Amino acid sequence: MSRPSFPAKLPSGMPQTGAKPSVAAKATHAVTPKKIAARADSMPAISLKSVKKPIKNQIPASQQGMGMDSAAVRARMVKLLAEGGITDQAVLSAMNTIERHRFVDTALAPQAYEDTSLPIGLSQTISKPNVVARMIALLREGAALDSQGRMGRVLEIGSGCGYQAAILSLLCKEVYSIERLRGLYDKALVNIRHLKAANLHLLLGDGMLGAPGGAPYSGIIAAAGGEAIPQAWVDQLAVGGRIVAPTGNGAAQSLIVIDKTARGLKQTVLESVLFVPLKSGVA
Repeated sequence: MSRPSFPAKLPSGMPQTGAKPSVAAKATHAVTPKKIAARADSMPAISLKSVKKPIKNQIPASQQGMGMDSAAVRARMVKLLAEGGITDQAVLSAMNTIERHRFVDTALAPQAYEDTSLPIGLSQTISKPNVVARMIALLREGAALDSQGRMGRVLEIGSGCGYQAAILSLLCKEVYSIERLRGLYDKALVNIRHLKAANLHLLLGDGMLGAPGGAPYSGIIAAAGGEAIPQAWVDQLAVGGRIVAPTGNGAAQSLIVIDKTARGLKQTVLESVLFVPLKSGVA
């Protein structure tokens, strides 16, 4: 299979702004998932008042001693996410449902509900909870949602340990998640097994090529950043869909949103971020 050109060349004159992206157009490509897990409707509702305070970087020591199976520790993390500006209640509910400590090594479990990235092996990390929540909330903005508040079919680039894919499985009708490192792919398979998520498909492959077998996607989210967005991702995105991904080199990365409209592509540049580099091939 021939490789797509990289980086994608966005049309000249495409609008860019540093402001928060406007609501994306409704998807015009109907997505009919093969398998749907109706679990999102059973997630516990969370009603948290959002206040504009900086998110704290660590759960107090008094909360850490409650045990990693305690819902109170996770609820504390979610409360801090809400205080830090995450207002999407469905995202907060999903973050409260998925147990992050299951996706890190046992030695790191006491830090699982702190707002910090953690190593997961092979020089890769699990993203901070507030970064996961922020990017998924951006993906959902203006998306066409079903009666249960779920997006259609979504592609995740970089499965890692499977944590973000697990969150997405509660918020989307179907999730394709692709990982290029076999060691992490195998680890993610083990980590998500307890969820029995029939709508979550883990793939071993080159994420820069996307996953054409599941296209078109109503959303694409990436956990690694390259110089630009691969053309394959743009091609596999449905009209009305959105890409949320980091771009740039080293410490000069920015979080960007690309909306695919009937008139073309619209790119919005957001805050500075730091992600592992986007690489091609399978290892």
